Amino acid sequence: MRAPVPDRPASEPARVEVALGERSYPVLIGPGVRHRLPAEVARIGAQRVVVVSARPPEWTPDPGVPHRVVPVRDGEHDKNLTTVEQLCRAFAEFGLTRTDAVVSCGGGTTTDVVGLAAGLYHRGVPVIHLPTSLLAQVDASVGGKTAVNLPEGKNLVGVYWQPRAVLCDTEHLGTLPQREWRNGYGEIARAHFIGAGDLRDRPVAEQIAASVALKARVVAADERDSGLRHILNYGHTLGHALERATDFGLRHGEAVGVGTVFAGRLAGVLGRVPADRVAEHHDVVAGYGLDTTLPAGVDHDELIALMRRDKKATSGLSFVLDGPGGVELVARVPEAAVRTALSGM
Repeated sequence: MRAPVPDRPASEPARVEVALGERSYPVLIGPGVRHRLPAEVARIGAQRVVVVSARPPEWTPDPGVPHRVVPVRDGEHDKNLTTVEQLCRAFAEFGLTRTDAVVSCGGGTTTDVVGLAAGLYHRGVPVIHLPTSLLAQVDASVGGKTAVNLPEGKNLVGVYWQPRAVLCDTEHLGTLPQREWRNGYGEIARAHFIGAGDLRDRPVAEQIAASVALKARVVAADERDSGLRHILNYGHTLGHALERATDFGLRHGEAVGVGTVFAGRLAGVLGRVPADRVAEHHDVVAGYGLDTTLPAGVDHDELIALMRRDKKATSGLSFVLDGPGGVELVARVPEAAVRTALSGM
C-alpha cells in the first residue's frame, strides 16, 4: 500500500466551482473546512437542519442553527430504499421544510443515500455534503448523482439532486484505515485515463482537487448522462458487477481499480488501443497499491449477466472504453471479446 503524500499547509482551502447556472455550488478542499458548515448553512438561508452522520459526535460539525443529528452506518448493505424511508420519516418527525436543509457527514454510501432522501423529501430539500472518506471526496459527493441498490443490481434507483455545497475536509482522512485509502485510490486511478492526468505522488489535497475539477467540468457540460458524463463510469461496469458478485466483499474503489485494468484489456482485445496503452492501465492501477486481477472464485457467467443489467447497457453489453478518439461509450460489445478480456485477468 502506497503511503499518502501529506498535504502542504495552506491558509485557504482549494475551491472548485461546479458551474450549473443558478444551481452552481462550491467544493472546498482542505484541512478544517468542516468548520465552514455554519457559514454555508447561512449562505443558503436554511433555518433548521437535519445532520445525517456516520461519524462519531466529535467529527460531526454543528451547523450553527437548530438541528437534529440522525446516526447512520456507512456501507453498501444499508444503501437501500428502507434506509431512504427511515431518513425521510426522520425529516418529517423533525418538521423539516423546503426552507430548511439536510447535511450528510460520512462516506460515499452515506452521501448517496442522504442525497436521494433529500431529493425525494418534499420533492427536494437543499443538501450539503461533508464527505469523510477519500472515495467520497474525490467522486461520490460531487455531481448530483444519488442512488441506492436493489437485489438485482447496484445504483438502480436514484435521482439527480445537486448539493448546495461540498466540504472536503482532509482532516477526516487521518481517521481512515488503510483499506479506505485503497478504496479512494481506485477512483483516482481511473481518473488518470479520463483527463485528470498522472496524479501519482501528488499531495492528497491536490489529488482530490484535480479529481473534483475534472468531474466538475464534465458535470457542467453534461449533467444528466446524455453523453460526455459517461466517461466518469470508466472501469465501473465490471466494478459494479464485482461488488455484487462478491456481496460487497470488494469495496467500490477496489472493484473500480480491477474494472479499469479490464477496460484497458477489453479496449486492447477490440483493437481500440495498442499494447502499451493496455499495459499503462495495469501499471497505473498497480502503482496505487490496488489489485489488478479478478478475485478468486468469481464466475464469468455471473459477471456478464450482472454487466448486462448495468444502467448504460441499453444496447447489449456496453462499456466506457479508451480508443483512438479518446474515451467513449461503446455499445454492442461482443460477448466473446468480454470473455477474452476476463480470461486474461
